[in-house]
Amino acid sequence: MRSILKNCLAPAKLNLFLHVTGRRPDGYHLLQTAFQLIDYGDLLCFEVRDDSVIARVTELPGIPEASDLIVRAAKLLQEHVVEKVGAAMPGANIVIEKRLPMGGGLGGGSSDAATTLMALNHLWQAGLSRAQLMVLGLQLGADVPFFIFGQNAFAEGVGEDMTPLATPDCWFVVIEPGIVVPTAAIFGSQELTRDSKPVKISDFSRDPIGFGGNDLQVVATKLFPPVADALEWLAVYGEARMTGSGACVFCSFVDERAAKEVLKKVPPIWKAWAAQSLRTHPLAHLVES
Repeated sequence: MRSILKNCLAPAKLNLFLHVTGRRPDGYHLLQTAFQLIDYGDLLCFEVRDDSVIARVTELPGIPEASDLIVRAAKLLQEHVVEKVGAAMPGANIVIEKRLPMGGGLGGGSSDAATTLMALNHLWQAGLSRAQLMVLGLQLGADVPFFIFGQNAFAEGVGEDMTPLATPDCWFVVIEPGIVVPTAAIFGSQELTRDSKPVKISDFSRDPIGFGGNDLQVVATKLFPPVADALEWLAVYGEARMTGSGACVFCSFVDERAAKEVLKKVPPIWKAWAAQSLRTHPLAHLVES
């Protein structure tokens, strides 16, 4: 059994489009979206312990260890396997280099949780399939199953109904406006439209970059002007839009050179970075389908 996995990327996701098509009686919104993985995210390291302790070695300001999705994911997997095999499970030391912002719409916490489930399932030789890990992940958050799914996806429902999706190879410039956008504030707004007409994968595939929009963007830009400012600046260079419920905004470019030319021009009041599109999750090979 391997005892260590180093520098495991928990990649960010971008919503190439995001439409709100309705709302269920329980309050959950019905969505359609295209999830795109990119090669930028948090980095995690895992080391198996002889005892059953789950320890986050890294101090993360504002994120108590007990409520951290990374720790919760590890303990959830541990408890599931103990219940299944009836034997004690090893623990883990977990180190994280946090690069994705909270409240950025990039799925950072969900991606961290998914990477934790995939990595520890492998290190502990727990033997859970991709489908089983996705079911566990859903207990932690609606976006967690996508990252375990392991590839770009056309998602529907509340995000749980996913179909593999071919997306263009390209580069992105992502801007962090420097604020946290609470998801509840966006979905709870009375100004949010919830009646976008459902679309098909074929509709998206005809124009993956220019297709649709983000229905949450109108609300976010009204409530949080820095998001509007970043969008206005980036739109000079292409089809700029917000990812998720914000706050981060992005624009696609045909190659690295074009993306990095724009990156050089980003005003210093914002943090920004360039990233390449991914076709599959970096840890997808660790999980059996």
